[in-house]
Amino acid sequence: MWLPKLPENTGKIFPIVFVLVCTAVPAFAQATRDTAAPTAAAPAPATTTAGTPPAAQSTPGQAAAPAAPAAVAPQPGPSAEPVSSPDDKPAPGTGSSLIPHDLSPLGMFMNADVIVKAVMIGLAFASLATWTILLVKAIELFAARRRASGALGALADAASLRDAATHFADSKAPVARLVKAALDEEERSYGLPCDGVKERAAALLARIETRAGRAMGRGTGLLATIGSTAPFVGLFGTVWGIMNSFIGISKTNTTNLAVVAPGIAEALLATACGLVAAIPAVVIYNMFARGITGYRSVLGDASAEILRLLSRDLDRAQAGTVRPRAAAE
Repeated sequence: MWLPKLPENTGKIFPIVFVLVCTAVPAFAQATRDTAAPTAAAPAPATTTAGTPPAAQSTPGQAAAPAAPAAVAPQPGPSAEPVSSPDDKPAPGTGSSLIPHDLSPLGMFMNADVIVKAVMIGLAFASLATWTILLVKAIELFAARRRASGALGALADAASLRDAATHFADSKAPVARLVKAALDEEERSYGLPCDGVKERAAALLARIETRAGRAMGRGTGLLATIGSTAPFVGLFGTVWGIMNSFIGISKTNTTNLAVVAPGIAEALLATACGLVAAIPAVVIYNMFARGITGYRSVLGDASAEILRLLSRDLDRAQAGTVRPRAAAE
């Protein structure tokens, strides 16, 4: 077999080529790793480095030295988002939550729903009306009962119905009206049987007593209405507030007590307002009911005294056959 004839210096060239290959391959591999690392670390627009290794291979003398990695400045990509620190996180229970955290009565009222506010304002006016009626009617009832008790003593000391009418001539109290009504009936019934006069006078006095008691009880019906309806009005506000609280819970997607409690407390405040308005109204109504009953009892005693004086005058007139007014004159 024929082989080409090699030059005589071939044995000297092979060792030189082998050394160059052994030094160039590691340098080329290291340069490739150094240029690929920054590209993978930063999401910057990639620049093609595939053409650099041939440049390194074109000069075998320069490839012996390790190539320095290219300095690539990391640039934020267009979709990069700012990093938030732990201090920027909102505190639990705050943020966009609309549930109030001021648990004072004024704070809960200011943060309440419009319907709940209307309920609370209405109950506040009801409570104000209750205490106003207490102040006015207490003074009125005390003065009327005091006048009726004094008039009862004057009737007991009177000798005749005419004397009692003279004593109450300038008075407009219910007892004075009773005396005047009995005296008028006596004059109109002159010459008629005494039993009929007494019956008609008793019926007339009973109607005057009823009107006087009704006038004294004016305003107490509002107390009864407040006492019976205020708890239910407050309960309506509570139900409405709890519904809003549940709606807020569903929006916040949390059942944390710190989030749930303020809304429920705000709703229960409406029930508290209803009880504050109702309990004094019921107590004051019962107090006035007893006071008016006592006042009507005093008027009943005054009517009994007037009928006694009327019966005495009729007996005197029948015995003397003299008209009562003429006999008194």
